Amino acid sequence: MPLDAHIPSGPIEQKWQKNKFDLKLVNPANKRKYRIIVVGTGLAGGAAAATLGELGYEVLNFCFQDTPRRAHSIAAQGGINAAKNYQGDGDSVQRLFYDTIKGGDFRAREANVYRLAEVSANIIDQCVAQGVPFAREYGGALSNRSFGGALVSRTFYARGQTGQQLLLGAYQALQRQVAAGTVKQFVRTEMLELIVVEGRARGIVVRDLVTGKISSYVGDAVVLGTGGYGNVFYLSTNAKGSNATAIWRAHRKGAFFANPCYTQIHPTCIPKSGEYQSKLTLMSESLRNDGRVWVPKSAGDKRSPDQIPESDRDYYLERIYPTYGNLAPRDISSRQAKNVCDEGRGVGPGGLGVYLDFRDAFKRLGRKVMDERYGNLFEMYERITGEDPHDVPMRIYPAVHYTMGGLWVDYNLMSNLPGLFVGGEANFSDHGANRLGASALMQGLADGYFVLPATVGDYLARGGFAKIDTSHPAVRDAEREVNERTKQLMSIGGKKSADQLHRELGNVMWTDCGMARTKESLTHALSVIPELREKFYRELRVTGSGAELNQQLEQAGRVADFFELAELLCYDALQRNESCGGHFRVEYQTPDGEAQRNDAEYAYVAAWEFKGVGATPVLNKEPLVFENIHLAQRSYK
Repeated sequence: MPLDAHIPSGPIEQKWQKNKFDLKLVNPANKRKYRIIVVGTGLAGGAAAATLGELGYEVLNFCFQDTPRRAHSIAAQGGINAAKNYQGDGDSVQRLFYDTIKGGDFRAREANVYRLAEVSANIIDQCVAQGVPFAREYGGALSNRSFGGALVSRTFYARGQTGQQLLLGAYQALQRQVAAGTVKQFVRTEMLELIVVEGRARGIVVRDLVTGKISSYVGDAVVLGTGGYGNVFYLSTNAKGSNATAIWRAHRKGAFFANPCYTQIHPTCIPKSGEYQSKLTLMSESLRNDGRVWVPKSAGDKRSPDQIPESDRDYYLERIYPTYGNLAPRDISSRQAKNVCDEGRGVGPGGLGVYLDFRDAFKRLGRKVMDERYGNLFEMYERITGEDPHDVPMRIYPAVHYTMGGLWVDYNLMSNLPGLFVGGEANFSDHGANRLGASALMQGLADGYFVLPATVGDYLARGGFAKIDTSHPAVRDAEREVNERTKQLMSIGGKKSADQLHRELGNVMWTDCGMARTKESLTHALSVIPELREKFYRELRVTGSGAELNQQLEQAGRVADFFELAELLCYDALQRNESCGGHFRVEYQTPDGEAQRNDAEYAYVAAWEFKGVGATPVLNKEPLVFENIHLAQRSYK
């Protein structure tokens, strides 16, 4: 099926302004006649719900947490990018655009990325007006720091709590609209199905997580801002509750899933400490501004770090990438950490760790300045490991973090399923094969504050769909599917929890489709995953009932979706016979071990069509055309 991204014509610098002018508008008096369902209260969902409410639409906003403030955007630490050029160090919209395209290994859509860079400056102004407490210089100007994949300082931050502060800004805007009556909020309510009527997304089926009641809500458009799917690997930096059910349900109803194999491994995670762990903890990439990454030069060197002299240390990122050093992009830094550990030079239990050392920064800047920049991160690390980064280097190792894949969307962030809009990490649109640090918050707020409010209105203004209510047969059918799925999960009566079976899936995914992938490992995964899925439906045990608070049932439904998504992820990785960004096929690498793209055959977005559980999905391709940036071998040396 041909995919039309509806990219506006004309010079790239004018596309967004031209598109906004061409979008149809809804009369202010008519906006209150339209109902928009927004699922998710993170930066994308919360900002979209608040802005759409402020415009005058009737908005229904859903989250499965007990408050919108607990959306996973809160966990982002290091900062948010914007092309303000406050430092006068050569930044610009064009440079942010180029860095993001290059950082994604030339696998992102140019028009979307340029728009992201273009509106980035507006995001900072919006958030400052909301009172977000960005760090400031002594004279009061907003401060910036550097992040991986850039040679300029464009990252605005609030200590190591940037995501939390930005989320509070969006939350207060959202609550203002709740008080005004334009937004109705539903907490502890999980979307379990998408309602499609005559080929258009018209509503959702939800479960009240406290009472277990299944109910439906219909409207004129549905917006998903529900985050990524990193927890398919079981261990990741995502919150334990983060899941893919909303986007997977939409995929099963016809929305294409794009580039699922583009999963990001973050280089600065606290290493795994035991089999009992249910998640991993991220240490912000911002720490690599002042921390130096190293391992012993010799394999098997078990000395404590303070006993290893400079002559016996390998600052391998500074050695391999002298231009970018410790701020090399995440995918590259992660693979190099894996390489030195595979050589036997890793540190800590099991040799799966490298040092992130602040000794030189403490000498240069002093403890007071360092604690002002990173104090809460130092405290977090000490609480988890029992080691004080003031005294000893941190130990870090790569872990699954962000997912660049997601539901396919066009330039207006609408999926191939009319009426279904997708923002933030839930869509695929802005990062290509690797996301640069501090770009997730930028995308979430760009989509929520500036893109979706304009493009959803255009869809509504074009009309052509009838008003419906919850008595519609499609609504009843969707509710029946949810009830049958719930009964199936409750009736298996096995002996294993969803968590145990999820861990088995995660082990396969990390081993066969993690930092390094091969044809053999992916073929193995595709043979094992169906067996594990059958085991899940044979050995799962969910206690209690569906008519009550039941977290085992919640988890079982989410893990069931992960088993299906895992298979698609491996299909995607197997058909992409190249390495690019976070997708590293060992067979395709340069002589010096870097990712080797194949632009002639794979410069496209892989958009997969669901054909049934266990059936081979259908691949649709959106060619990527580069008119403004020259394709080149990615280099940070």
